[in-house]
Amino acid sequence: MKTAEVKVTVELDAQNLPETITWESTDAKTNDKVPVKAMFMALWDHNYKNSMRLDLWTKDMPVDEMKRFFYETLQTLGDSFLKATGEKNIVEDLRDYCAHFADKMNIEQK
Repeated sequence: MKTAEVKVTVELDAQNLPETITWESTDAKTNDKVPVKAMFMALWDHNYKNSMRLDLWTKDMPVDEMKRFFYETLQTLGDSFLKATGEKNIVEDLRDYCAHFADKMNIEQK
């Protein structure tokens, strides 16, 4: 059995707001710490049947990039949901909503 570790490091200011966020993985091709401006992490607690979340972004995360980050996260959640459940119809609905979200937020769709 193989084990991999993902490590997230958050440097906080005096008010406990994130200044910098980096992540690294033992399974990555390099051992470099990768700087990021935002992250969303969701974990499923099987015992309590609920999700646990960790949403962080640095103080200097631009609003336009945050909008794009949300849009792309919603899109990839659809990919993950389709892969995990095979529920094509609801994923198509999510894609429709993502297009609506992009339109309302003036995000260029790729």
